[in-house]
Amino acid sequence: MELPFYLNFKDFESNYYENLEKWFEQYHTTSEIDYLRALADLYSPYLYYNFTEDRIQADASIEVKDCFFPYHEKIGISFCTGCEHGISSKKGLNHVFEFKNISMMEYAQHILDKINKHCSKNVHALDGNKSILDYINNHDIITSVEGVGYCISYNRHQKVLPFLKAYLPYFGQTVNMALYRDFIFSIVEIAEFIDQKLKTVKAFEYSIYFQSRAEAKFKVQMSRQFLTLCN
Repeated sequence: MELPFYLNFKDFESNYYENLEKWFEQYHTTSEIDYLRALADLYSPYLYYNFTEDRIQADASIEVKDCFFPYHEKIGISFCTGCEHGISSKKGLNHVFEFKNISMMEYAQHILDKINKHCSKNVHALDGNKSILDYINNHDIITSVEGVGYCISYNRHQKVLPFLKAYLPYFGQTVNMALYRDFIFSIVEIAEFIDQKLKTVKAFEYSIYFQSRAEAKFKVQMSRQFLTLCN
């Protein structure tokens, strides 16, 4: 079952039990804990653990490769054919890239631009019942780069599909900033709701808070070990 992704807490809360009932209808031998764990996996990519405040906070961002030409290269037209895998062609211009974190709103707009560009070149792309969402996971469209720009990892793209399906418009050129602002304000509230439910059924070890805190501590320990080795 593909769980619906909600961009505001009110919709999430009002549909919680209806979606839980559908979950039980499809998975007869499951429990509410399994349902809550699936929800935690769905929303946790947009949150992080804040050590200072000992709480989870919104972090709706994604890492991309920003591909460009180094200044010593000749300027011209090139295609980032192997950029996703860190491979550059020996013929013609070679791309250089750096990792960059961008907001999910900027990422969604970038994907929307790619799809609209494809649709502008294919006049029948949106005929019938087709919409922008029909191309949201098209490999050729998503990973295409003309000249310079963001090189999208198709594998990483899979992890944010639920958000994009909920956020991208069916038609149009721009994303909704107000809708995104609602999501940023709601994501922590949604996580706290999930965690409270897990605490109630005595499964807090699966909570977003617990998992995010453990992951953050692990990263700190690894960083300290790395610095120790370097010194």
